[in-house]
Amino acid sequence: MWLVAKNRLVRTLALAVFALLIGACARGTKTDANLAPVNLPPSFDVTLTAAKEFQFDYQEVPLTPESLRAALNYRKDQSLPMNTVLLKRGEKQKVTDSHITTLAQIAVALGFTAFVQEDDQINEIRATIKDN
Repeated sequence: MWLVAKNRLVRTLALAVFALLIGACARGTKTDANLAPVNLPPSFDVTLTAAKEFQFDYQEVPLTPESLRAALNYRKDQSLPMNTVLLKRGEKQKVTDSHITTLAQIAVALGFTAFVQEDDQINEIRATIKDN
């Protein structure tokens, strides 16, 4: 009898810990900013394509993330339109998580809105700055 009660207690505690872990993982994902509808512009100021080895093609020139940031910063310094950037799939390369992460970091640093096109759908890349 004592073994059955102890077994139930252990299962109940394990279930509670699991529920807390799931809740902690989902914290902050359903904020108003994340659930807001995407406002697609009629055209994009800059169009990038995903290239191999975590590079980007900008005006048919392959760029590393550092070079892309410098090119977009130069464009911003020259007062050229720099409000919206679209990342598309390359001919031989899919858009990967590292492409999206890199573009999100550059977008936050330079203050533009980034979008990604996958399977004929365009989604906004929304990044938040982590509080220390």
